[in-house]
Amino acid sequence: MPGLAEAVLLALKDRGAGEVFGIPGDFALPFFKILESSDILPLYTLSHEPGVGFAADGAARFTSRLSVACVTYGAGALNMINPVAQAYAEKTPMVVISGAPGAGEAANGLLLHHQVKRLDSQWEIFKELTCAQARLDDPAVAHREIARVLDRCLHESRPVYLEIPRDLVATPVNPVPAYLPPSGNSEAAQSAAREVLSRLAAASRPALMVGVEARRYGIEDKVAELAAILKVPVTTSFMGRGLMAGKNVPLAGTYLGAAGKPDVSAVVEESDCLLMLGVILSDTNFGVSGGKVDMRHAVHAFDGQVRVGLHYYPDVLLRDFVDRMIAEARPLDRAGPSAAEEEIGALIEDADTLHPMDIARAINGLFAEVGPMPMTSDMGDCLFTAMDIDNTELAAPGYYASMGFGVPGGLGVQAATGRRPLILVGDGAFQMTGWELGNCRKYGWNPIVVLFNNTSWEMLRVFQPGPAYHDLPDWHYADLATGLGGRGHRVSTRAELAKALRDAYADESRFQLIEAMLPRGAISDTLQRFVNAIRSLSALSQEA
Repeated sequence: MPGLAEAVLLALKDRGAGEVFGIPGDFALPFFKILESSDILPLYTLSHEPGVGFAADGAARFTSRLSVACVTYGAGALNMINPVAQAYAEKTPMVVISGAPGAGEAANGLLLHHQVKRLDSQWEIFKELTCAQARLDDPAVAHREIARVLDRCLHESRPVYLEIPRDLVATPVNPVPAYLPPSGNSEAAQSAAREVLSRLAAASRPALMVGVEARRYGIEDKVAELAAILKVPVTTSFMGRGLMAGKNVPLAGTYLGAAGKPDVSAVVEESDCLLMLGVILSDTNFGVSGGKVDMRHAVHAFDGQVRVGLHYYPDVLLRDFVDRMIAEARPLDRAGPSAAEEEIGALIEDADTLHPMDIARAINGLFAEVGPMPMTSDMGDCLFTAMDIDNTELAAPGYYASMGFGVPGGLGVQAATGRRPLILVGDGAFQMTGWELGNCRKYGWNPIVVLFNNTSWEMLRVFQPGPAYHDLPDWHYADLATGLGGRGHRVSTRAELAKALRDAYADESRFQLIEAMLPRGAISDTLQRFVNAIRSLSALSQEA
């Protein structure tokens, strides 16, 4: 029989996990020893627990499979709360493994180091952040508990939590049962599909919006097939930007409501039957719609159910629902508002000062020359700028909106896929987690990082102009790249940016940090529309 730690690792691998990100600590040292010596899954150690969580999140988003974050009890696990909360909110299948005190360690009446209020305070906290939990302190049932928790992670595409006492890691346990795929209600899936197809056929302006669950459950190809059959306009949600990249789908663009491009907004807001597949109904996806999306005439397939107008079909898996739709769908041939991704024009490589839109144009130019790269983006104007970069695979915290995801999320993407990513990050977020780039040399990672440096928390400034606390110092990040094992480029003109991107792409030997100097107050066109929309909606609500 395998030991407990080995059983966990084998079950993770059998369920598709490809890597573990972690930071060792005393309560987790026995587990880490087995993790490294067993060589069941590769281990990537990073520098700070938030980076560990964001890396696992990024890896899971791109691969649609389990990714693992392993930390120690107390100081380690509690330091990773924010990335786990984001993974729950945005539906990514992260497995959190924490070392824990051994049986009887508190028997002498002394408080244990890393303990907060009670020994199980951490357990209670992670119950709020995960969809399933198990404390593996009973070897007789550990195999069943491991299977239960990991299967829930895959079924719900949300984080789960395993706590392993440090004195039990080598204790023999029974082999973990094989993965048991979820079984939804096939009759409900068929009934829902038929009703939805009937509504679509009766609509004069049907439309399709694709959200993050299409990637989480690995069904983008199926959604593309359905879109090709129906022949309706296709959009993505804001969170879903980057979905359907490379698919043979006439993508209209990304819906941003009043902050978006009018022709894309018209596709969604003028639809009398909007089919939303895997879309999170969040404020960032719909808060700027001004109430123009009529949910009474919408179909929402999400979180294991299909809601049609004012009623819903429970226990319907998204994959099953799309399969049933494909089996019975017919072309709709409905004329309605149409749109296509707009071109923002080529970069003029001159000595003019940089603007965020120049970054979008320069990256589009690079992708046109060398092909698209997978992208991660932090929160801030870098993410709004990404809306004008040609639709390529993108992972970003568009709903939970935590700063700090971009760099470690990109490293997670490279570790999990072997593909070289392009990372967008602002100077504020880089100060939080950008130092994880120092681990690239250890693992041979070579991302291209474009750092938007306006010496400011600029996105906050646009919502509350004036205060000096938005200002940040100029740390000359490009100069720091060499010490971290990479190569830095500090650019302030459009010509310098274009050259730096080409040089960075050509140098695969190390990570590349392009520090793009931007004037304070310069924001992307999309962020400007977003701000205007929020202010307009706020003014209307005050008048009402």
